[in-house]
Amino acid sequence: MYALVDGNNFYVSCERVFRPSLIGRPVVVLSNNDGCAVARSNEAKDLGIKMGAPWFTIKHLEQEAGLVGLSANFTLYGDMSDRMMSLAAGLGPSQEIYSIDESFIGLQGLRGDLVDRARRVRGRVLRWTGIPTCIGIAQTKTLAKLANHIAKTAERKPGSYPDDLAQVCNLAALPAQDRDDVLQATEVGEVWGVGPRISKQLKELGVCSVLDLARADPGTIRRRWGVTLERTVRELQGQACIELDDAPGPKKQIACTRSFGRPMHELQPLLEAVSEFAGRAAEKLRAQRSLATEMMVFMHTSPHRQGPQLSRSVVVPLRRPTDDTLTLVQAAADGMRYMYAPGYRFIKAGVILVDLQPAGMHQHELDLDLPDEAAAEGKRSRLMRAMDTINDRFGKGMVHVAATGRSNPQRAWEMKQERRTPQYTTRLEDVPVARA
Repeated sequence: MYALVDGNNFYVSCERVFRPSLIGRPVVVLSNNDGCAVARSNEAKDLGIKMGAPWFTIKHLEQEAGLVGLSANFTLYGDMSDRMMSLAAGLGPSQEIYSIDESFIGLQGLRGDLVDRARRVRGRVLRWTGIPTCIGIAQTKTLAKLANHIAKTAERKPGSYPDDLAQVCNLAALPAQDRDDVLQATEVGEVWGVGPRISKQLKELGVCSVLDLARADPGTIRRRWGVTLERTVRELQGQACIELDDAPGPKKQIACTRSFGRPMHELQPLLEAVSEFAGRAAEKLRAQRSLATEMMVFMHTSPHRQGPQLSRSVVVPLRRPTDDTLTLVQAAADGMRYMYAPGYRFIKAGVILVDLQPAGMHQHELDLDLPDEAAAEGKRSRLMRAMDTINDRFGKGMVHVAATGRSNPQRAWEMKQERRTPQYTTRLEDVPVARA
């Protein structure tokens, strides 16, 4: 048995925890550089705002319907996610954090009323974090994901499903006929892994509801669409094919890329940008105990703007596998200097660490470095651990490389975030103050 715990309209819910005045109002959270809507409150959805809607096409609703648009505050959302996930883990013995707002919980071995247990955990998350959640329970991960969709829809749209399925839905506890009725009322495109293209193809063959897909022959599905969709069908039939992954493996590459708040044509801000990106990538590298042997640095102009266009990338080999921030920042700066060409207005740049290897596989290698150089590397390794410890405790970027330009409060290349709220939970200056 599995449960899926999902934060409702998560980014918006995080903002509402600290700004209760937003409750009941249409709210959207915007993507990087305030480009498009990546999260919507139910009230915003009722206005017809689609996921990914460009801000300039919906901005008029500020005056017409009281729409509130906010810049993404990922530091806040990440911290609130950690709090929510730590509480959600109390639902069962194992947990897989699937995304910033979704968590699969293994329920194997639990006895008693699972719906009651889920409602108590949901209530605890709401009281202690302020984040409303919905929980889906079923025999497989695909069915649990579907049950979560039913729980959310039943709450948001009364009458679409039985009222007792709102907020917490346990498909495994429903009588067979009731379960079939629920699956029949759910459009096939709502199944996890069934995208718009496959959904259209299925409907053309008369497979319109989840029940239709669950009753399909797995062999026929495999011959037409492959093993992935066959696995989905078997999961809908109650056969667990996707196991809980409570310890995801290390990433095979680590990327840090950003679009700039405005086009950059000078070298210095570009060097600051890739230095910042390399530092962030190095932190992620150390977190998964890996070393990088190569770094790719890239930059490009915007194809949507008039003027000369240029897209460049370079692979910078590293003398030896490393997770050292200073070494990686230097490599990123060298790559940027090599690529830079005046006269262009660059809109995006980034670094990608490739050919990652486990840190432990190099600890017994023959070290041909000079003794002084080996001692220096040992000191640098201790320095990196100290940086990570301080930044984990006091906030990311508290200790940083000077090349990132963080001493300048207005870095020209940074993303446009004109509507970002304070970092209430991670920045001391932003902690809300209650006044009598």
